[in-house]
Amino acid sequence: MMIMARPREFDEERVLDAVMESFWRNGYAGTSAQDLVDATGLGRGSLYAAYANKSGLFEQALLRYHKRAQANADQVRRPGAPLKRLRQFMQDIVDTDLAASEKRGCLATNSAIEVAGREPGVADLVRQNFRILIRGIEDAIRRGQVAGEIRSDVGAEILALFVFNAVQGLRVLARIATVQDRKKVAAVIDQTLAALT
Repeated sequence: MMIMARPREFDEERVLDAVMESFWRNGYAGTSAQDLVDATGLGRGSLYAAYANKSGLFEQALLRYHKRAQANADQVRRPGAPLKRLRQFMQDIVDTDLAASEKRGCLATNSAIEVAGREPGVADLVRQNFRILIRGIEDAIRRGQVAGEIRSDVGAEILALFVFNAVQGLRVLARIATVQDRKKVAAVIDQTLAALT
């Protein structure tokens, strides 16, 4: 006799969005089981029956966050002058972070700092998230190299890592920056892009 698993009786996307937001706001260690229950509206038993444990929920939240990374990577890949696309990509990310009422930064970066050293599964998911963005940046840089807009004496992969690290640094800075710091942030973006030419 085959036993059929019960279908989930909740909107999984809504639940994972709520879980992601809770971890993003509070961090892994700062998010309690009760926080997750409150955020999702599900009982503890339902949550853990569906996702096993807090670590499993956290990994699902990171997978959900990959969609944001993919959207950012798609933005930088759009048609247009590669340097212009890279500038817009960097500016949009920083503007979003600076304008946010909660200074949360990047969930993947926060996770790399807080959890990845202790949780191999989390480290793998953070690497996947970073790879999505780095590949998008690298594609734009390769297009710029072919067009003669971006230097070709340094490989596209290294330049992409350089830009990615600048973006991550700006995201960390944006967590403590004020609106008055926008000029400094813009200058960092200018200098980062100048190094590509």
